[in-house]
Amino acid sequence: MATAAQWLAGARPRTLPAAIAPVAVGTGLAASLSAAMPTRALLCLVVAVALQVGVNYANDYSDGIRGTDRTRVGPVRLVGQGLAGPAAVRRAAWLSFAVAAGAGLLLVALVGEPWLLIVGAGCIAAAWFYTGGKHPYGYLGLGEVFVFIFFGLVPVVGTCYVQAHQVPITAVFLGAAIGAIACAVLVANNLRDIPTDTQTGKRTLAVRLGDRSTRMLYLALFIGSAVAVALTAVMSSAVVALALIAYAIAIRPVRAVLTGAQGPALIRVLKDTGVVLLVVGLSLAVLLAVR
Repeated sequence: MATAAQWLAGARPRTLPAAIAPVAVGTGLAASLSAAMPTRALLCLVVAVALQVGVNYANDYSDGIRGTDRTRVGPVRLVGQGLAGPAAVRRAAWLSFAVAAGAGLLLVALVGEPWLLIVGAGCIAAAWFYTGGKHPYGYLGLGEVFVFIFFGLVPVVGTCYVQAHQVPITAVFLGAAIGAIACAVLVANNLRDIPTDTQTGKRTLAVRLGDRSTRMLYLALFIGSAVAVALTAVMSSAVVALALIAYAIAIRPVRAVLTGAQGPALIRVLKDTGVVLLVVGLSLAVLLAVR
C-alpha cells in the first residue's frame, strides 16, 4: 500500500503552477477592471488545482494499466511501480474531479449562468481522456493542444469572466501566454520520455517530432509566450511589459534543453519550467491589478 508521501508524490505537486498561474492572471485581469471577487477567485483556484491533481492521478492510472509507466525516469508512478492498485488510483482521480465539480457548481450558482456547466464538464472530460479511454488523445500527439486550451485560454478567460462578466481581448492574449508556458512543461516532460514512449507506442508530439525538433518547440513556446505579453502591453498598459523581466529565469531550462539535457537532467528542467510559469503568472497578476 502506498504511503501518504507516495500519494502526495503521485499527485505531482510540481505541476500545480499550471493550475495556479492562469487563475492568478484571470483574477489580475478582473482587478484591472475593478471587478475582482475573492470568493469567486478562490473557487476558480480550487477547481483548477483539483483538476490538475485529478488529471495527474488519471494519467497515472491509465498509463499504469497500459504498461507505459514501467521504465520511466521521473516522478513516482503509483500504478506503474506497483505502489497502489489501479482501482485506488482511479478513485483518487475521480475524487479530485468531484472536488472540482463541487467547487464549480458553487461557482455557477454564484455567477448565475448555467451554461458554464458545459465548460466544467468539458474540462473533466478532457482531463480523463488525455490518457484514458480507448483512444486517448495524449497518445496521438494532441496533449499540447489540451494543455494550451484547458490550462491557458479556458482558466484565464473563465476566471476573468466569472468575476468581471466580460472578456477583454487581453484575456485571450494572456491566456495564450500562460498556455504556451504550460505547454512547455508538457514538452519538457515528453522530451524526457521519448525513448520509453517510443518503445511502448505512446505517440506523443515529442515522439512524432523527434528529439531535435522537440527542443526547438520548447524554445518557440517561450518566445511565443513573451510575444503575447508584449502585445498585451501594447494593447492595454505598458506596465504589463515589466512581466517580461520574469522570463529571464527561463534562461537556465532553455539552455539545458538546447544543449542536449537528457533523462534525469530533464527532471530539473521540468521543475524550472514550472517555476517560470508560476513567476510569470504571478508577475502578470500583480501588474494587472496595480496598473
